[in-house]
Amino acid sequence: MCDNDREKPHFSVRTALVLLLSLLTALAAGWLFHAGMHSLPMAFLTGGGAFAGAWFFWDRLIG
Repeated sequence: MCDNDREKPHFSVRTALVLLLSLLTALAAGWLFHAGMHSLPMAFLTGGGAFAGAWFFWDRLIG
């Protein structure tokens, strides 16, 4: 194995930033939904949908 392969990151800083912002958005959306409706399964679904939408949004905004 070449020594240069060990120095390469697994993913870029841009990808890490998009992932972090999308996770924070999903967490906030799920928490707000759960606080209002008191339904944990629906909060998870809301967070998942928010994650997908946020990923698209942040990916386009940063890229």
